[in-house]
Amino acid sequence: MADVHSKETRSYNMSMIRGKNTKPEIMVRKYLFSKGFRYRLNAKELPGKPDIVLPKYKTVIFVNGCFWHGHEACSGFVLPKSNTEWWENKINRTKERDVKSQELLKEAGWNVIVIWDCQLKKDKRDETLFGLSNCAIVVLFNCNFFIMY
Repeated sequence: MADVHSKETRSYNMSMIRGKNTKPEIMVRKYLFSKGFRYRLNAKELPGKPDIVLPKYKTVIFVNGCFWHGHEACSGFVLPKSNTEWWENKINRTKERDVKSQELLKEAGWNVIVIWDCQLKKDKRDETLFGLSNCAIVVLFNCNFFIMY
């Protein structure tokens, strides 16, 4: 199946996809800040450069896009029909990198929380954000609301 966009248009579209300061990430940051949490962003010295780092709680938060990180449990992840093999390899490498980063963080004593884009959709947003603040507060008691590794 041929692409519906020209090569230039597709290139432009892909270049506009951001890796930092995405809407879901900003939504989580604003909520945490409003609840009194202070954090660092994209800490380069930590494996995987977590989106949000809560040093006081020794907790990192990854806000993952369902497509880019291969969240198979939601409708936001559909493997493209064109160039399928390339996309499958790309997404699998991302998933492997995520697992490795999370394992390294856990070994270093960090609590890891993964929030998926689909958890921040309008119908689930309030429950997710409320659970996040409770999870950060009781992180030492092993919160199970989110995927913690």
